Amino acid sequence: QEDSDPAVHESLSIENTLWASTVVASGTVIGVVIYTGKETRSVMNTSNPKNKVGLLDLELNQLTKALFLALVALSVVMVTLQGFVGPWYRNLFRFLLLFSYIIPISLRVNLDMGKAAYGWMIMKDDNIPGTVVRTSTIPEELGRLVYLLTDKTGTLTQNEMIFKRLHLGTVSYGTDTMDEIQSHIINSYSQVHSQNSGNSTSSTPSRKSQSSAPKVRKSVSSRIHEAVKAIALCHNVTPVYESRAGVSGETEYAEVDQDFSDENRTYQASSPDEVTLVQWTESVGLTLVNRDLTSMQLKTPGGHILTYYILQIFPFTSESKRMGIIVRDESSGEITFYMKGADVAMSTIVQYNDWLEEECGNMAREGLRTLVVAKKSLTEEQYQDFESRYNQAKLSIHDRNLKVAAVVESLEREMELLCLTGVEDQLQADVRPTLEMLRNAGIKIWMLTGDKLETATCIAKSSHLVSRTQDIHIFRPVTTRGEAHLELNAFRRKHDCALVISGDSLEVCLKYYEHEFVELACQCPAVVCCRCSPTQKAHIVKLLQHHTGKRTCAIGDGGNDVSMIQAADCGIGIEGKEGKQASLAADFSITQFKHIGRLLMVHGRNSYKRSAALGQFVMHRGLIISTMQAVFSSVFYFASVPLYQGFLMVGYATIYTMFPVFSLVLDQDVKPEMALLYPELYKDLTKGRSLSFKTFLIWVLISIYQGGILMYGALLLFESEFVHVVAISFTALILTELLMVALTIRTWHWLMVVAEFLSLGCYVASLAFLNEYFGIGRVSFGAFLDVAFITTVTFLWKVSAITVVSCLPLYILKYLKRKFSPPSYSKLTS
Repeated sequence: QEDSDPAVHESLSIENTLWASTVVASGTVIGVVIYTGKETRSVMNTSNPKNKVGLLDLELNQLTKALFLALVALSVVMVTLQGFVGPWYRNLFRFLLLFSYIIPISLRVNLDMGKAAYGWMIMKDDNIPGTVVRTSTIPEELGRLVYLLTDKTGTLTQNEMIFKRLHLGTVSYGTDTMDEIQSHIINSYSQVHSQNSGNSTSSTPSRKSQSSAPKVRKSVSSRIHEAVKAIALCHNVTPVYESRAGVSGETEYAEVDQDFSDENRTYQASSPDEVTLVQWTESVGLTLVNRDLTSMQLKTPGGHILTYYILQIFPFTSESKRMGIIVRDESSGEITFYMKGADVAMSTIVQYNDWLEEECGNMAREGLRTLVVAKKSLTEEQYQDFESRYNQAKLSIHDRNLKVAAVVESLEREMELLCLTGVEDQLQADVRPTLEMLRNAGIKIWMLTGDKLETATCIAKSSHLVSRTQDIHIFRPVTTRGEAHLELNAFRRKHDCALVISGDSLEVCLKYYEHEFVELACQCPAVVCCRCSPTQKAHIVKLLQHHTGKRTCAIGDGGNDVSMIQAADCGIGIEGKEGKQASLAADFSITQFKHIGRLLMVHGRNSYKRSAALGQFVMHRGLIISTMQAVFSSVFYFASVPLYQGFLMVGYATIYTMFPVFSLVLDQDVKPEMALLYPELYKDLTKGRSLSFKTFLIWVLISIYQGGILMYGALLLFESEFVHVVAISFTALILTELLMVALTIRTWHWLMVVAEFLSLGCYVASLAFLNEYFGIGRVSFGAFLDVAFITTVTFLWKVSAITVVSCLPLYILKYLKRKFSPPSYSKLTS
C-alpha cells in the first residue's frame, strides 16, 4: 500500500486466494485468475475414460466371425456341388443371402435388452439398497473378476475417527481411563482460577513459576493440562453454530446473542482427524467455543472463557507432514509455539527422548493413526525477531517457499514433547466377512492406499485382508536397481506370503524389473501398496491387465480413486464422506463395501451365465434354420430357392421365438443364498467355461442334427402330400425351439411358462391368415395351407414324431450328463 505513510509491503500467498464460487461480501477485489481449466488439480489427476467392452462381448464377436466364415464356406460348397454351371457367382450370392440367418443379427438386440434387464434387477435388489448401475454394457464383467483393487480410507474404513489413546511418555490413557484426564483438567483449571481471583495483582499461576524452574519433573496433572491445552489450540478447526432464529435476516445478529450451547455446535475442518481431537478435548472439559482469523476462545470446565490471539499459523502440507501455530495468551501475555505432526517429521524436532519411536510403532500396530504434539515457549524478543525474518522471507520473489520454510525451521528446534495421540479409523460394517468371501471366491485383493506403511499393514490385518496365520513380507525401501534386485530375490524365496510395498519402491521395481515383479506379486494372496498417488493406482491396474490378461475391478470412494476406477475393466464407486466423485465416474455405485459380495456372487454370476446361454441360443436359432435350408437345397439339386417365404422368416426370429429365448434372462442355476454361502462357485466362472469354442461347437452340432432331422423327417413322412412340407417342417421347428428353451432353463419362473405358451398361441393363430406363405418357391398363389389338413390326425402325429426325434436324444443326453458328470452347482442344489 503505497499511499499510507511508511509504505507497507505484504506478500501474496495461498491465504489470499479466493476459491471458486466465493462471494465478495463488500468492497472490490483486484485479482489474477489462476489454476483454472487444465491446471485445476482435479483435471490434472484425471485421465480420459476409455470405452469399456465386456469380455463376453469380445468372445461373442469371435464366434460371430467364425460363423461368418462358415457362411461363406457353406455357400462355396453349394456352388461347387452345383458344378459352377451358368452364372455361378450370382448363385453364390443367392446362397449367401439364403444362409444369412447363420449370422445372428438379433444377438446384439437380445443381449442389450438383457443387459438392461440385469441392471434393472440389480437396482431393484432390496438386499443392496441404493445401488446404481451407471453403464448398460458390462454387467457380465461382475461375474469374471480375478483382481479386486481397493482403496482403504472410506472404502474399507468409515472415515469416522475415534480418539483412542493419549500417551505422555510415562503414562498412557485409553478409552476406559478418560475420566481420570477429565478430573485432572477440572482440578488444574479450578486451581488456576482460584489463584487468579485470589491475587489478581500477580496474576501468574503457580505452574508458570514451576515451568521456569530448572529441570523440575512436572507432576502428571500439569503435563496432562499442557497436553490437552495444546491439542485444543493447535488445529485448523472452526466451531459453527446453527442459528436458532431460522430467519435469514437475523443471522447477522445471531452471533451476538447466541448461546454457545453444546448441542448447537458443530466443528468444521479439512480433515476428520482434527475434528476428532477437538471433540475429545471438549469431552474432557476444554471446549473450543469460538474462532476467527485472529483469535480463538476456549471454555474451561468451570465455564470461564480463555482467549488466545493467533499470531501465526503454518498449515499442514503433504511435504512437511506437520502443522504449527503461534498463540498469545490474553491473560498472561505468554507466547507459545505449538506443533503437531506425523512421527517421521516430528522425531527430529522434539528434544531427545527414549519412548516416542517405540510407542508410535505400538500404536500403529493397533491400527491407530498417530500424531505427535509438541510446544515451545517464546519470549517477546524471540517472537519479534522471528516475525521480522518471516515477513522478509515472505516478500522474497525467488525461492519464496524454501526461504519461508527455513525461517520456520529455525523455530522448530528442541521443542518440548507433550504427548502422542492415537485415533482409530473404524472399519465399515461386515468388511471382514466380505473380504473373506471374496478371497474364497478366488479373487485376489490388492489394497492401494495413501496411508503410511504401519497403518496400512495394520488395517490389512484387522480387516482380515491378510489372514492371521499368513506371513507378511514388508518390502524394504529401495532406490537403486541393485537394491531392487536383492529385495526381489529375498521376496522370491518366500512362499504364500502377503506383500507390503511403498509407492516409491514400487516405482523403482517397475522401472527395472517390471515383468519379474508383477509375476511375483500376482502369486501373492494379498498385496498392500501404501503411499500411492492417484496416477500410480491407475498404473497398477493397467499393469495387471497387461501382464495377466485377467479381469480387474477397482473400488474406491474419493476423487483420488477416479483414475483407478476408470482404468479397471469394472469400476465400482462408494458414496462416502468424500463426496460423489468416485460414484459418478464408476460403472456401478454402491453405498457400502459389504454390498460388493452380493453384487459379484449373485448378480455377476447370473448376468454372465444368462448372457452366455442367451447368446448361444440365439446363434443356435439361426443355425438350425440355415441347416434346414441347406438340406432343402441339396435335395432339390442345389437350387438356390428359399424354403420359407419372407413373413415366416421374420416371424421366426421375432414373434414365434423371441419371448421364450429372451426369458432366459430370468434363469438362475443356484439360489442367491447358495451363491453367497459357497463363494467357491465363483471360481468356475473365471475360467470362462459357460461360453467357449467347446460349448459353441456343441451347439453347432445340436443345430445341424436338429435341422437335418426336421427337414429329412418332413421329406420322408410326406412323400404323398409334398406340398405340405413347409407347414410340417415349420411347425416342427417352432415346437423344437420351444422345447429347446425348456431344456436349457435351469430354474423355472412363471414368466417363462407364460412366454412359452404365448409364442405357441401366436403361431397357431397366425396359421389361419398366413396360409399363402406355406407354399414353396413362387408357386404360392393357391391356398396351400388346408385348414382341413392341419386338423387331421396324420398331420399331428407326423409333426409330433419329427419333434420327438429331434429333441428326445438331447433330453436323454442332458439327463445322462447330469447323472455322470454333474456341474458343481447342481451338487449343492440336489
